Amino acid sequence: MPVNLKDYPATDFFDETLERPNRSRSHATGLARLLRTLNDDELAARQASAELAIKEMGITFSVYSEDEGTIDRAWPFDILPRIIPKDEWDRVEAGLIQRARALNHFIDDIYHEQRIVTAGIFPPEVLAKSKNFRPQCVGVSPPLGVWAHICGSDLVRDRDGTLYVLEDNLRVPSGVSYMLENRLVTKRVFPELFDRYAPLPVDGYAAQLYDTLCQLCPRRTEHPEIAVLTPGIYNSAYFEHAYLAQQMGCELVEGRDLFVDDDDCVYMHTVSGPQRVDVIYRRIDDDFIDPDTFRADSTLGVKGLFRAWKAGNVGLANAPGAGVADDKVVYAFVPDFIRFYFDQEPLIPNVPTYRCMFDQERAYVLANLATLVVKPANESGGYGMLMGASASNAERERFARLIRADPRNYIAQPTLGLSTVPTIVEGRIEPRHVDLRPFILSGRTTQVTAGGLTRVALRRGSLVVNSSQGGGSKDTWIVDTEEP
Repeated sequence: MPVNLKDYPATDFFDETLERPNRSRSHATGLARLLRTLNDDELAARQASAELAIKEMGITFSVYSEDEGTIDRAWPFDILPRIIPKDEWDRVEAGLIQRARALNHFIDDIYHEQRIVTAGIFPPEVLAKSKNFRPQCVGVSPPLGVWAHICGSDLVRDRDGTLYVLEDNLRVPSGVSYMLENRLVTKRVFPELFDRYAPLPVDGYAAQLYDTLCQLCPRRTEHPEIAVLTPGIYNSAYFEHAYLAQQMGCELVEGRDLFVDDDDCVYMHTVSGPQRVDVIYRRIDDDFIDPDTFRADSTLGVKGLFRAWKAGNVGLANAPGAGVADDKVVYAFVPDFIRFYFDQEPLIPNVPTYRCMFDQERAYVLANLATLVVKPANESGGYGMLMGASASNAERERFARLIRADPRNYIAQPTLGLSTVPTIVEGRIEPRHVDLRPFILSGRTTQVTAGGLTRVALRRGSLVVNSSQGGGSKDTWIVDTEEP
């Protein structure tokens, strides 16, 4: 029998595809029509085809298990694309550009005049306890005044359809390779859907990234030597490191492949002898990139790399120190950055956020732990959080003690009713919660991917979309008009 969208379960959340069971939103009518021409077996066959393609293409991610160590798993993917109308996306794109520019202004200001601190907009105690502020970067001026060349800002939609920025990822944001591969897999399994729609392309990302990196080259040359610096094969994002290096035609290197000579330039060991490296897209945290400057016990980085960057002899993306803005407490102040630096209102709002460092806000959080999500300043991947609604009394009491002991380290937010989209689960189409990570490239200009990586919580009722905790992903389509 054909897929019956009347059986699509009703939801209390904002569904981005269906206004109600069997009635699609205008931008998703083409998808709904196609689904009605398929039966359950055909849909299952296409899902199986996608999973086989993922295995054949070697699309994997790594998770760490205490029992089994690092495990490579096939990338979890749902074949039904998430469709977003372009007129809505145009405003989102403008808001992300505004936000990325404000973040770069803030980082540059923090390492120079600190005007935003002097003006009383940004509390000095937040900076004083920042785990990612690097005093070694004070006074350094990177090319173009840009510190965060690659940013992944996570977007969520609440019950009423309002889109919010949930967090900003500026240290080593990952996931863009899966965005690119998702499109390739979708073309394999739903070629006829591309006859109905013309989603904005995403396959130009590697060229855009390469151009952005070339802008950091410290010397005049038509062909800069660019390298992607990876921690190695056991890193959870190693697939992405290798993929991007291959797509850009760059070298994939580990720290042991590079050295800094007496001229404060970076060189790469090759069979033909040392070769100078102009730009490094580093996928290693600040702490590990240079044992001479940061963690002395690091075996992942390159001795003297920070010195070479500070001397202006190598470009680093993202720049050391950019992580000062990759902090969930700093996140709460980004709307103030936009107002301070640009005299503008944010085009995309933050999720309402309570900062536990302030007495009144902390009192509210402690009195309402059962309804809030509490996050530490510098954890990622969904770890270290309290989901108050599902937590035990003991867990809430433990977090209350943590907040009182170090209030600067915690924020709290209401539990959002994340929007849903149709997802194939055990042969049935059911609503599942999603977020979206667009990628923003900042150089001479600022560019945003057409959509981004949609992450989906595959478990019923779960709001956790991270692949390391059972989430999956979808192709994201920005569509202007539906083809007749």
